[in-house]
This record gives sequence, C-alpha cells and structure tokens, in this order.
Amino acid sequence: MDAELATLAGTGATTVVSLLVTETWEQAKQRVIRLFARDGEAATVEGDLGESRDALAAATGAADEEALTADVTAMVLLRLRRLLEQDPDAADELRSLVEEFALAAGSDETGEAGAVHNSITGGAQHGPVFQGQSFSNLTIHSSGAAAPDQ
Repeated sequence: MDAELATLAGTGATTVVSLLVTETWEQAKQRVIRLFARDGEAATVEGDLGESRDALAAATGAADEEALTADVTAMVLLRLRRLLEQDPDAADELRSLVEEFALAAGSDETGEAGAVHNSITGGAQHGPVFQGQSFSNLTIHSSGAAAPDQ
C-alpha cells in the first residue's frame, strides 16, 4: 500500500471511531456501512459497528477508555487497509466521507473543533507551505535561489 493510501486509511479509521461516539454518527452510519459492506454483508458490518459504539460509550470516563479506543481504531484501520488493497477505487469514497465528517468527528460536545492534523504529500516542497482556512496580507521573502532540481 502506498503512503497516501496508508495515511488515508489512518485518517479514515480515526474519523470513523470518533464519529461512533458523537451524535453525528446517525448521519454518517449508512455511508460507513456502505463503504465497509462492499461484499454485501451490511448487517454484519452494522452489528460490528454497533457493538463498538456501545463499548466505547460504556467506557467513557473509565480507566480503560483510551485502550479500548485504540483497539477499536486498530480494528477499523485494518478493515480500511484491506478494503483499499482489494478495491483502490474505494479511496475516493473514503476521502469524501473523511472530508465531510472530519470536523464533526473532531468536535467536542460544545461544537468546538478538536486537534487539527495537517499533512503534505506529493514530494519535496521547495518553499513555504501554508495550510489554513484563509490568509490575507502575506509577504513572502525569498533568497531568490532556485530549488535543487530546477
């Protein structure tokens, strides 16, 4: 599996597990089930996700909450890796799901956004990289030197 798909699988697993314990889960559930149940086992997938959701809800505030969350995340990650290896076209659907629900998955009960994780892919960057929602009045100073392979 290439690095981009591996990163997508990791982000997808974190997003799905985070959604399991939010009110947004009901909005995302059918899309997640459809993604995982490409071989027609929707009832099994729905049952597995329901059990994971119940276990995570029961563990909220418990000493083993973090360990259980890590276990469920590892299970979802493994399932996503297998899916992407068997059906690389599923990457577009997973990417769309992550983009749509990432904010809800990273939000707390008050709607405040959680941690932000940015990544840069596609090779070497030979200049500043800005990641954010909006920028204004930026001034970039450069030494004028060309990038190594230019």
